[in-house]
Amino acid sequence: MAQDTTVPKLNFEYWLDKAVEWGQATTLESQKDVCLHLPQLQEFLHQLYETLKHLPGSIVAIQQFPLIGQLLGRLCWNPFVIGYDESQKTLMWCLCCLYSSEPQNPVELKANSWIQSLLCHLLSSSKWESSEAETSTFISTLGYTSEDYYCHLVKNMVFSLVTELRENRFNGLNIPGSILASRVNAVSIFCVPLITLPDLTPLLETLLLYHGGSSKEILSSEFLEAVNEAFLKKKISLPESAVFSLWLRHLPSLEKATLHLLDQLVSIQLNSLEEVACVIKDSLLPKAASHPAIFRIVNEIFKKALMETDGASEVMTIIQVFTHLFLQTHQNENKQHKFPLKAYFPYHHQPLVRGLVRRPFEFPTTYWSQHLKHISDMLKALVEDTNISSLTDLFEIWFVVACFGEWLDIAAEQLLEAAVESDAVLWLLAFYYCPKNENQQRTQTMVEAQSVYNYLKTLFSCTDLSLKDLEPAINRIMGTEQCCNQQLITHLLINFLLFSPGGCKIAQECIYHITETTDTRKEVYRRLLRTAYRFNHSGKENQRTVKLLNELLQKLRLKV
Repeated sequence: MAQDTTVPKLNFEYWLDKAVEWGQATTLESQKDVCLHLPQLQEFLHQLYETLKHLPGSIVAIQQFPLIGQLLGRLCWNPFVIGYDESQKTLMWCLCCLYSSEPQNPVELKANSWIQSLLCHLLSSSKWESSEAETSTFISTLGYTSEDYYCHLVKNMVFSLVTELRENRFNGLNIPGSILASRVNAVSIFCVPLITLPDLTPLLETLLLYHGGSSKEILSSEFLEAVNEAFLKKKISLPESAVFSLWLRHLPSLEKATLHLLDQLVSIQLNSLEEVACVIKDSLLPKAASHPAIFRIVNEIFKKALMETDGASEVMTIIQVFTHLFLQTHQNENKQHKFPLKAYFPYHHQPLVRGLVRRPFEFPTTYWSQHLKHISDMLKALVEDTNISSLTDLFEIWFVVACFGEWLDIAAEQLLEAAVESDAVLWLLAFYYCPKNENQQRTQTMVEAQSVYNYLKTLFSCTDLSLKDLEPAINRIMGTEQCCNQQLITHLLINFLLFSPGGCKIAQECIYHITETTDTRKEVYRRLLRTAYRFNHSGKENQRTVKLLNELLQKLRLKV
C-alpha cells in the first residue's frame, strides 16, 4: 500500500476509503497499514473535533460533511484505531458533537440513536468483543491480557472525563455553556448501559454533582433513572452527596426511592422497630431529608400512603420511626448548616411544631406532664378554631402530631404512672385516635376513655389482680363499635399491664385473651414493638418491664 504522507486536512474521501479498505483489520496487511497511518489519523480526528465543536448542531455538521457518519462508524469498529493513544477518546467527542440534546426531527432522533449505540460500543468493548479473534490478537500483541487491557482503557477514559468535567473544560479549551451542557448530556446518555461497571463510579459521582450553572437539567432523564434504579437494587455504591444530589435534581427518583422503602418495610415480617430503623437508615432518606425540599416531598408521599391504606398502623409506625431518625440527624447537624424548623413545616403552627420536635430526653421526666398539657392546649385551640374549615386542614394538623408518636406514647404512660391533668392528656390521645368530631365521635371517645382510665387508675396500685378484675375494661374493647375507641382503650390497657405492679403478673393471660377474642392482634403487637423501641432509645431502666415485653413479643410474633 502506498505510504501517503501528505493527506489534505479534513479529507473525508481519503480517510473513508482507508476505513473501507481496512475493515476491522483482520489481515496482517491491513493491520500494518492501520498502524502506519495512525498518527495522521489521530491528527485528522483532532482537527475534525476542533471543527465540529463550533458548529451549531448535527444537521449543519452532516450538511457540511455528508460522509461523517460512514467514516466515524467504520473507525469505531476498528480495534487498532480505538486502541491507539487517544483515538477512542477523540472519536467519542466527535460523536458527542453530533448528538442533539433536543432533537427537532426524525433525522436527529435517528442520528442520536446511532450515536448512542456507538458510544456504548466504545466504552463496553470488553463485554462485546473480548472473545473476537482480531481483538484478542491485537491486545496480545501489546503484551496485555484482555481483562487488563480493557480495565485500564475504561479507567483511563473515566479519569479523563472526570478531570475535564471538574475543570469545566474539554480538551483543555473553554467551551460556551450551551455547548458544554450538550456535551455533558451526551456523556450521561452513553453511561446508561454501563451504570453498574465499578470503574464508572467516579464518573457517575462527578456527573451527579455537576450543574454547570444551567437553569435546565443537563443530565438525561434516562441516566438519572438508571442510576437511581441501580442504587436502589444495590448494584452500585455511591457517596451520600451524589445520592442526595440525584434526588434533589430528579423528583421521580426521590419518589421511587421513598415508595421502594415503603414496599420493603410493609412486605417483611418485622421482629423489632430496630430492624425498621436499620432499613430506613440504609435507604439514606432520613439523612437526605436534612434538605427541606427532600423532607417535604417524602412527607407528602407518606401522607398519600397513609390515606391510601386508610391509616394502616404499620404505615404510621414507619412514618414515626422515620421522623425519629430525621430528628436525630437534624439535631446532630452542624449549626452552620442547619435549616430552621419552619423550612420543614412551613404551613404549620410553629409553636406546636417546636413543642413536638423537642425530644422527651431534653426534659426531666417531672416536666413531661406539663409539656404534654402545653401541646394539648395548643392543639385544642387550633382544632376548635373556626378557621379550620375543611377536613384537609384538620388532616394536616393531625398528621404533624401523629408523626411525633413518642409524645403520644408518653401521654398514655403518664396518665397511669404520674400525676397529670387527665382531661388535657386524654383529649390529646382522643384527637390522635379520632381526629374528626363528626356526630360527636371524638367527644364520645373521650367519654369512653375517661371511664376506662378512671377504672384502671383505681387498680393501678393493686399488687394482686385477676383477669376478672379487668373485665370492665376488656369488655369495652370487645363491645365498642368504633375502631378509634377500641384502639385508645387497648392502648390504655396495654400500658396498665406493662407498668402496674399487679398488671404485669397477668399481662400474658390478659393479652392472650384480648387477641384471641378480638381483631386487635396486629395492633397489640405493634403497640408492644413501639414500647420496646422507646425503652431501648430512652435509656429507661426497668428490667421487669423489658423482660415482660420480650416475652409478650416472642409469643405474639408467632401468631401475627
